[in-house]
Amino acid sequence: GFVMERMRRLRANIAPVDSAQRYSEKLGVDVFIGKGKFTGKETIEVNGQTLKFAKAVVATGGTAAVPNIPGLKDVPYLTNASIFNLTELPARMGIIGAGPIGIELAQAFQRFGSQVTVFSRSDKILPKEDPDAAKIVGDALRKDGVTFAYNVSYKSIQSQGGKPPVTMIIEDENGERSLEFDALLVATGRKPTVRGLGLAAAGIEFDERLGVKVNDRMQTTNSNVYAVGDVASKYQFTHMSDFGARLVIRNALFFGRDKFSNFIIPWATYTDPEVAHVGLYEKDLEDQNIAFVTFSREFSDVDRGIVDGETEGFVKIHVKKGTDLILGATIVGSHAGDMISEITVAIQSEMGLAKLANVIHPYPTAADAIRQCGDAYNRSRLTPTVKGIFNRLMAFRR
Repeated sequence: GFVMERMRRLRANIAPVDSAQRYSEKLGVDVFIGKGKFTGKETIEVNGQTLKFAKAVVATGGTAAVPNIPGLKDVPYLTNASIFNLTELPARMGIIGAGPIGIELAQAFQRFGSQVTVFSRSDKILPKEDPDAAKIVGDALRKDGVTFAYNVSYKSIQSQGGKPPVTMIIEDENGERSLEFDALLVATGRKPTVRGLGLAAAGIEFDERLGVKVNDRMQTTNSNVYAVGDVASKYQFTHMSDFGARLVIRNALFFGRDKFSNFIIPWATYTDPEVAHVGLYEKDLEDQNIAFVTFSREFSDVDRGIVDGETEGFVKIHVKKGTDLILGATIVGSHAGDMISEITVAIQSEMGLAKLANVIHPYPTAADAIRQCGDAYNRSRLTPTVKGIFNRLMAFRR
């Protein structure tokens, strides 16, 4: 209760940044409270009032996608939006979905004292992440006491009178079984908010699953309307909505020609240890037939990792074969989300891994592992021929 109260208090402190009051009173924006709906190519209706626009932006976001499991709609379930309203700790918590949201909340509630079970339709957790990274996170959660069920088929979900506890009947490698939970979290991804907006009336193409169709400049099929954030992007992160909005403002109001594809996009999953990533994964590189070499450094070989007792994790950097051009990187560690930015800066500024080796880092720090990957790259350039010449030179100088 204390932890959740503190969280709600902090959330209330942050809320004014996004409040209508801030925009209307402090920033001079005309705010119309109500449900907006396009009525034509250049008109929006709010509460019966028609507004004409020169440019418009669709930024309706997304909501939790709820899977089609028999009985689920009739039982009390939580999503990432409602879970933070809990006032009592559920003794047993079931989590449907093993992506970032499901895994982050599984670890948090297990540490609060719930007995958490995570259900995955596939044979893995964090399926989009680097498999080595996902394994370390999985091991950490198991150590905390989280139970996992893989390759799950959901038969039905029910509860008495629409109140907890919730009974799930599932089938997995252990056969069909029934499980009871005091709280059930559904964390199976997000769906864009596209219904009831009058998009068709404005000539805006959209898809219920993929969201509003946009080009690389974030324009919809109506060139005066742009779309940004979860409603129009597969990158469903707050920081992407922020930078997408900046791009849209430049393009819509200041004759900008900025492209979404130019963004170097990092992201992090806030488990303990954290997982952070930027650029392409090994799987992406293989799928695109790009020849690459990987340089990695385990924190068990980094002095700061050893003295902190945080030896689980690594820095892994992929470079284009024959060059030091950084194509992607994954970091697993307690501050991975902060550390990834150094690599994002390097990619953004087209700074290669060889140059990163020359950046002096304070000792002892976890981030020194990034520089050490640069050292490994430089050592890899010492071919037998170069070594032979070097040895002969040293012998001659003696």
